[in-house]
Amino acid sequence: MSVAAARFTKGRLMMGAALGLATLASGACTPLRAHQGYIIDADLVNSVQPGVDNRNSVLQTLGKPSFTSQFNQGDWYYVARDTRNFAYNNPKVTSQITLRVMFDQNGTVTGVSRGGVEQIASISPSGEKTPTLGRKRGLFDELFGNIGTVGAIGGPPGGGGDRDQP
Repeated sequence: MSVAAARFTKGRLMMGAALGLATLASGACTPLRAHQGYIIDADLVNSVQPGVDNRNSVLQTLGKPSFTSQFNQGDWYYVARDTRNFAYNNPKVTSQITLRVMFDQNGTVTGVSRGGVEQIASISPSGEKTPTLGRKRGLFDELFGNIGTVGAIGGPPGGGGDRDQP
């Protein structure tokens, strides 16, 4: 193989490696889209009629709910969420629909309501430690704090009591 052919092959190899690296780098910037939860069909949702449908008919029409309420006669919730994120970042919610089907005590539908992204609660923890009541104990208190305090209830520390007494 001539020197010119070797340089040409080496140049193509370097060009291929650079192109592969650029492809990988650009793939990290591609947004990842995801759908979580219920897939809402507007026609099915609109077919649920207050005063006409009951729990069984809603179950057959919409399927099993995402979760049910422990209060309010056991309302049913169907939640659908679309998210997007770049590379290794946390996902950001782009849209959310919360469908609430309300029932009376007899299990008849009383209403259907919809909510959106405004219902998402943002929780930001404060600090790295959970505050607790009581005194603060250091490392040595945790390691050696029980020395001498282990024993029989009502007896002297560190032992089973006096053997000479009945």
